[in-house]
Amino acid sequence: MRDRNCVKEMMLLYAVTDRAWTGKESLYTQVEKALKGGVTCVQLREKALDEETFLQEAIRIRKLCQCYHVPLIINDNVKVAVACHADGIHVGQDDMEAKEVRRWIGKSMILGVSVHSVDEAEQAAACGADYLGVGAVFSTTTKHKVSRMPMETLQSICRAVEVPVVAIGGINQGNIMELAGSGVDGVALVSAIFSAENIEEQCQSLRRMAEEMVEAEIQEEKN
Repeated sequence: MRDRNCVKEMMLLYAVTDRAWTGKESLYTQVEKALKGGVTCVQLREKALDEETFLQEAIRIRKLCQCYHVPLIINDNVKVAVACHADGIHVGQDDMEAKEVRRWIGKSMILGVSVHSVDEAEQAAACGADYLGVGAVFSTTTKHKVSRMPMETLQSICRAVEVPVVAIGGINQGNIMELAGSGVDGVALVSAIFSAENIEEQCQSLRRMAEEMVEAEIQEEKN
């Protein structure tokens, strides 16, 4: 098996941007607050921006993430990811196939893939994925027409692959500990971070809870 570009610690507290929550603040400012609060990975997700605007934003946020030694992942747009020298790219099942993405980005860039079943997880890992985004683990309003994944499926996916797994979908302070024992290496959050009144403090709290969740999982495995 080839060397992976991603370690599980990167997945601990994974922030996925959403411009819907910016309000009077810029997305750049919100991301900086999240970085100060302790997020371990940032995914820049822009579905509405034109490619040039997306690229310029990605370049700025890439430099910001570098200051905090946190990887920047670009959602879906391979051209922007390569052009801004992002640390990685994340694609879904309806985007470019993982094997094709790997050919575009080479061996050294992180490749993340969204999966919803054991078959998809095994296929993504075989095609070069460095980590998997799995969900939705709880009900979510971020993505429409996405059903909640049974805990048994999440556990089966984590057991089936050797790459890090990050849970996503409806995760917040009230339910994050329910993921202990699932096998996930961390949590990806959108509104739980970017809709917060104080993003930095919220991330500090979420970071502590994510660490407790993973630690509880480790202790469960030992027992």
